[in-house]
Amino acid sequence: MFPVISFEWVWDMSHMVFHGGLWYALSIIGMGMTYCIIKAAYDTFKGTDDHH
Repeated sequence: MFPVISFEWVWDMSHMVFHGGLWYALSIIGMGMTYCIIKAAYDTFKGTDDHH
């Protein structure tokens, strides 16, 4: 259930710290994955073959 819908949910300091850390970690992972996907697409369309 979402915190907005549940009336039992209380935004105390421990919830704020936990959710702040959660969204911080998820945003770093998301930015890293976005960078890797964009770089892979750029390298693919660039067309240089440097096989090792």
